[in-house]
Amino acid sequence: MQPVVLDGPMGTELAARGVPTPGPAWSAHAVESASDVVAAIHRDYAAAGATVHTATTFRTTRRVLGARWEAVLGRAVRIARSSVPASHRVAGSIAPLDDCYRPDLSPGSRSRPEHAELARALAGAGVDVLLCETFPSGVEAAVAVEEAARTGVETWAALTAGPAAALMSPRAMADAARACVESGAAAVLVNCTPAARTLVYLQAIAEACSRFGAYANAGDASEGVGWGAPDGPREYARWAGGWLAAGASIVGGCCGTGPAHVALLARAAGEARGRQR
Repeated sequence: MQPVVLDGPMGTELAARGVPTPGPAWSAHAVESASDVVAAIHRDYAAAGATVHTATTFRTTRRVLGARWEAVLGRAVRIARSSVPASHRVAGSIAPLDDCYRPDLSPGSRSRPEHAELARALAGAGVDVLLCETFPSGVEAAVAVEEAARTGVETWAALTAGPAAALMSPRAMADAARACVESGAAAVLVNCTPAARTLVYLQAIAEACSRFGAYANAGDASEGVGWGAPDGPREYARWAGGWLAAGASIVGGCCGTGPAHVALLARAAGEARGRQR
């Protein structure tokens, strides 16, 4: 079976195209202010070979957007759905309630009501997958996964060691992966961890779950993997080849990558399928 190819990031690609993404809503701003650019990015990832597309719901929560949160969420899902082929799948993003790189700020199990509310809204909007992503806290990740899985929608978990690979050890990520599987995750991924440091984490979670994968960030600009580096897509595909060889069945891109990275990633995934025959 050919590995599933996820799309790449929305936030850093919006920034690369000149669309402001100020906090705390980040990419959610663009759902209202630059919906045409959001749609174009979805189309570009589809053209590059991605078949699972994450709607721009990373920060479409009540705590960030107030009363209009659900309207923005619904619009984000509709933009994604209308921008990609009907045969492709749309994922709804569920993020940590606080800073993705500050596990010390995580509310842990107290996050349950908010994650449940967001999961129900995304399920109601018709997403095909609920993607609980960029969690540096295993406790909060497991809670989010459990509430997402309660909706009956296929649920994936994505865990991060952070931009310096310092927020989680491989062992801690493996423990978090097991907790997510026990909570209902159908797949566990490593995300928003530098591409050059992702393999060791992928190998760790491979021991905890049968379906796993990765969508890494480009790391520091000096590594030449992304952020506009001319050979970045080729370098990223080289790292991804190692993930595929290790058994990854889902691959994509995160911060600092773009459609060109996904295109070479899709090619690598196709080659991996050929080797399996």
